[in-house]
Amino acid sequence: MTVELTLLGTGAPAGLPRPDCPCAVCATARGDRARAATALLVDGALLLDLTPGAALAAARAGRSLVGVRQVLLSHPHSGPAVELPAGLPAAGRVPDGQELTLISGHRVRAVALDSPGTGYEVASLDGERLLYLPPGGAPAGVTDGDPLPYDMVVADVLGRPDGLAKLRARGAVGPTTDVIAVHIDHDALPGPELDRRLAASGARTVPDGTTLYVGEYQDVPDVPRRTLVTGGARSGKSLEAERRLEAFPDVVYVATSGTRGGDAEWAERITVHRERRPGSWRTLETCDLVPLLAGSGPPLLIDCLSLWLTDAMDQVGAWDDERWETSGRTALRRRTAALVEALRATRRTVVAVTNEVGSGVVPATASGRRFRDELGRLNASFAAECEHVVLMVAGQALPLR
Repeated sequence: MTVELTLLGTGAPAGLPRPDCPCAVCATARGDRARAATALLVDGALLLDLTPGAALAAARAGRSLVGVRQVLLSHPHSGPAVELPAGLPAAGRVPDGQELTLISGHRVRAVALDSPGTGYEVASLDGERLLYLPPGGAPAGVTDGDPLPYDMVVADVLGRPDGLAKLRARGAVGPTTDVIAVHIDHDALPGPELDRRLAASGARTVPDGTTLYVGEYQDVPDVPRRTLVTGGARSGKSLEAERRLEAFPDVVYVATSGTRGGDAEWAERITVHRERRPGSWRTLETCDLVPLLAGSGPPLLIDCLSLWLTDAMDQVGAWDDERWETSGRTALRRRTAALVEALRATRRTVVAVTNEVGSGVVPATASGRRFRDELGRLNASFAAECEHVVLMVAGQALPLR
């Protein structure tokens, strides 16, 4: 039989909105966007995490805790003690690596984490497998212990995207795995922005009280193969691009900036970018993008197209008016056409960053206007080949496609 899973809550341990918190996210967390602390009811027999008001939450979801035979805790609880509803067995934790079999037939294995707490793998008699991870939790290390992907993973996707990347790296999360984000706190952007950000990681969230069936076909969010992130200076473009791939392992970060000897401020910018990237990512400094797009391998994050264009214009002598008219224009158009064609044909996941120019002051020089015009043309051609195009304004992502 298919495992029935009811999410009695999907929020962080303090819930959402947090009590007495005046922030904008808490102020708008109403209706389906309000979330109690995360707790899972599995086939009416297993309760994963005991939270305040569990019995009332179950009743609101049309479920009962009367049939619960095992209550397992996944993480240390702070604050006042949680009252155990009448009739429920005492709550406990399973030591890492150990298994227990419930009267209902479920097999539960404790999964070691890299933070305080315990993850639980729940398998049914028919072989459906669910993995539940606590807030801030990710599997300890990367092993080959999972012969097949989980049918469903319920985890702190926003707080620990690297945990999802680990699971993907070891084959525990595949294209058909239903990834459900829980432990959602007030640092998550509200409404459609939350759904969009999770979809970019191949995950989704559901309202409290939702019942899901592990192993049942779901319309798992498709991760776009090609994404262009554009916007003005300091609008959050690079951070948005990084977020779109932080739940994936072995990303190749393609830095088109090169080096600027003696420029301390530029070196500091590069250092800040490098330090915030996941440790599993590899950095490649090059403007030779066509071979990368034509090859196979992990996702590419290209930052950025405007610096690629600067290099391309250097290579063809586009800054000189006479050379531009005689040969530079034609040579540059060939380079940009080759790049766009490679993007169209690529099989790799690509997230590229570019700059929006031309919305303000008109450049005072012919070469400046030339760069502005060519970057506008490149952005339009590149965007035409992307499934997703995002405009960043004041740190907010506005989906254009």
